[in-house]
Amino acid sequence: MTGLKLLALDEEDLAVVSAHVQDAVFKVSGLEYDARRKQFSLIVNRFVWETADGKRRSFERRRAALLFKRVNAVRSVGFDRRDGEAVLDLLTLKFALQGEGPEGTLELVLAGDASIALDVECIETQLADTGGAWETAFKPKHPEGA
Repeated sequence: MTGLKLLALDEEDLAVVSAHVQDAVFKVSGLEYDARRKQFSLIVNRFVWETADGKRRSFERRRAALLFKRVNAVRSVGFDRRDGEAVLDLLTLKFALQGEGPEGTLELVLAGDASIALDVECIETQLADTGGAWETAFKPKHPEGA
């Protein structure tokens, strides 16, 4: 399989990117905000849901870069940003429009009631696989109805 490359410019696109990064894990040290360029990025190990058809005994993860552009501010709760070795689990991406938009808050919802909120001028998000896949025997599980 070739590397995944996605661009989100609206909420519908963002839902597609969110589905591909559900259960991605990353270290706090992989977070970066460049205020001058108005960009927030993180390097994740994403679970490859698109090949997890249930007929396999093994699954895969891929290294990927997640980039958010037109970011004016970043806030986080529920984890220590100074602990670079802490591993976080990304559950979903949400967008809340501010007024009539297109500006709003893009939230990275993390496990353990943690989150990262990005105040953005508009949705402009990129996801790109950056390396090969590796095998894992563990498929993320979610409670029924979650």
